[in-house]
Amino acid sequence: MTATFLLIRHAAHIHLDQRLSGRMEHVPLSEAGRVQAEALAAALAGERIDRIECSPLERARETAAAIATAHGLPAPTPVEALVEIDMGDWTGATFDRLHGDPAWDRWNAERGTARIPGGETMAEAQARIVGHLSALAASEADGAVVALVSHSDMIRGAVAYALGLPLDRLLRFDIGPASVSRMVIGDWGAKLHSLNERMVA
Repeated sequence: MTATFLLIRHAAHIHLDQRLSGRMEHVPLSEAGRVQAEALAAALAGERIDRIECSPLERARETAAAIATAHGLPAPTPVEALVEIDMGDWTGATFDRLHGDPAWDRWNAERGTARIPGGETMAEAQARIVGHLSALAASEADGAVVALVSHSDMIRGAVAYALGLPLDRLLRFDIGPASVSRMVIGDWGAKLHSLNERMVA
């Protein structure tokens, strides 16, 4: 039994490159992000997608809804396992404020062991998404194609699992807004088919 997953990062949101949104509510796509989401949906329209799930956060739901509309699929199912990493005390902080904070520097250098103050470890976040992917692969029809709209570090965690990459090396690749990374999971394990496909300008 195998399933193919399109791991999609939500399109650009209003805090992109300014602050660490984490699980903040009311962080929608920006105007540019809405254009990205529509373009991504159009780019994927010719591909098979059997079902769409998404993080419960607004930016992921908006991106997933655009894809579902283009495919004539039901509204995407929000799934807690796909939600952003719990950023704890850093939620809403600007990147300027975080710059030079020893805990922030350690988080970025030692993802395998560091814990966000008041939040999650990368290993906990990775376990959430990998557990969900494995459960879906076991329960979906053989050959199913499922689109999952989530967040950059969550997708990084899944990719690292497929590649056997230590979490301390997580920042050696990018997951851009509105990008697609393709993974196949079966009872034999996981294989990455593509990484960070930029399907829109």
